Amino acid sequence: MAEVLVYVDHAGGVVRKPTLELLTLARRIGEPVAVALGAGGADTAATLAEHGAVRVLTHDAAEYADYLVVPKVDALQAAYEAVSPAAVLVPSSAEGKEIAARLALRIGSGVITDAIDVEASEEGPVATQSVFAASFTTTSRVIKGTPVITVKPNSAAVEAAPAAGAVEALNVSFSQKATGTKVTSRTPRESTGRPELTEAAIVVSGGRGVNGAENFAIIEALADSLGAAVGASRAAVDAGWYPHTNQVGQTGKSVSPQLYIASGISGAIQHRAGMQTSKTIVAINKDAEAPIFDLVDYGVVGDLFDVVPQLTEEINTRKG
Repeated sequence: MAEVLVYVDHAGGVVRKPTLELLTLARRIGEPVAVALGAGGADTAATLAEHGAVRVLTHDAAEYADYLVVPKVDALQAAYEAVSPAAVLVPSSAEGKEIAARLALRIGSGVITDAIDVEASEEGPVATQSVFAASFTTTSRVIKGTPVITVKPNSAAVEAAPAAGAVEALNVSFSQKATGTKVTSRTPRESTGRPELTEAAIVVSGGRGVNGAENFAIIEALADSLGAAVGASRAAVDAGWYPHTNQVGQTGKSVSPQLYIASGISGAIQHRAGMQTSKTIVAINKDAEAPIFDLVDYGVVGDLFDVVPQLTEEINTRKG
């Protein structure tokens, strides 16, 4: 069976959930070979093997931390040349998409970004995408070279499938461009104790109807009762009520959780573009004609200041 390269997104050896989802998708089209770079890369092997990686290629060098994406592209290209895979799968983060695009250019292949599913076919891997502000669903196939595909978080269920996970050292020679852009400083992201927005299984978002930064405590309370991430519409972010890092939409982050709850959000196309692929969508809005109700699985017409606290209380009661 053909091998499939999977780029590992990890933090100090802790594998992030989108990578485990990629391993599930990779098993549909071949045998997953994981590429884990940087400090702690070798520590990912046990987790990767548990989820289907037949081999784990590792390489550690200061360049991965000290410079931007080019060293990682150099390493992934080295892995590609060593493995000759049927496809390359990369998590669809901002960095992941840049790595994928640069790799595809180097190896003369086509690239597909923001896939929400990947399936095997006789002609090669077929990717499903949600396009044009999530108004259409398309299926695409790379017809030149080895497909390089980035996949959105929450696009596949994480499934355990124990494999050998043999750790092998990857031989990497960095190009002259690898040290062209140096990282001069880092600021740790302040932890809220909530899941990462793009990876969360549940997202609770607030919009213009929240009517003030102080009222986002209501949204946060509902999110915390569900173990969810907190999102915000562009209107709420532009008003200074919530940080831009939590913005969901065309000019913010795209999310695809199992459950998305929109409170006080009208449903402008820019917001819908960032959350329309959510598996189940619930909206709370006092305007029965709000466009968001055209999209939802369940809609509540009511004042969020009445509905959301009652919902939070009921969830906490049922939790015990």
